[in-house]
Amino acid sequence: MKVMTVNVGVPRAIEAKAGASAIDKRPVDYPVKVTAPQAGHSGVAGDHICDVDNHGGEDQAVYAYAREDLDRWQEQLSTPLPSGCFGENLTTLGIDLTNAEIGERWRVGTAELQVTVPRIPCRTFAVWLDQQGWVKTFTNAAIPGAYLKVLTPGEIKAGDEIDVVHRPGHGVTMGLTFRALTTEAERLPDLLRADDLPADMRQRIQKRLVK
Repeated sequence: MKVMTVNVGVPRAIEAKAGASAIDKRPVDYPVKVTAPQAGHSGVAGDHICDVDNHGGEDQAVYAYAREDLDRWQEQLSTPLPSGCFGENLTTLGIDLTNAEIGERWRVGTAELQVTVPRIPCRTFAVWLDQQGWVKTFTNAAIPGAYLKVLTPGEIKAGDEIDVVHRPGHGVTMGLTFRALTTEAERLPDLLRADDLPADMRQRIQKRLVK
């Protein structure tokens, strides 16, 4: 299990809510520092966030997507999908991100990261990929990748091994969480058994369950 590429993005004009986006991330060939995010940035040095109302923050400091899943999409969509094109900071190899659990901890390079929440697709993602019905297609596939929180700042570079140092064992995976939040609302109570479920998401889920 390793990092295939580390990807960063700068703002570019796009027909999106913010008028610009850094979803177009490109691989870099040097070690990149990861820390808690600063305003207008992810947790990855040099990587920007334009729509700060809906993206970013400590629980979405780093986004990871598997090269194996990109390859499946590449075949299905019949279009080249270079690493970074899903807006991911880390393109991984050999790790099943859909089955990563909330609270799972990884040691990558000199940093320690914690799996938090799955990516929920938005209009910017669809506009960027120029795929009709993309939000629905991505949602139905339920292969969302994983957002990560930076527990210990450090440096990460392409080729670094991903060492899963802790797995909670509660079974609340990225795939389950994604489906519960999108197409299988009856699974929402299952998410509450994850002790490391981000507080804001726990509150939103509890409000939905009350309704």
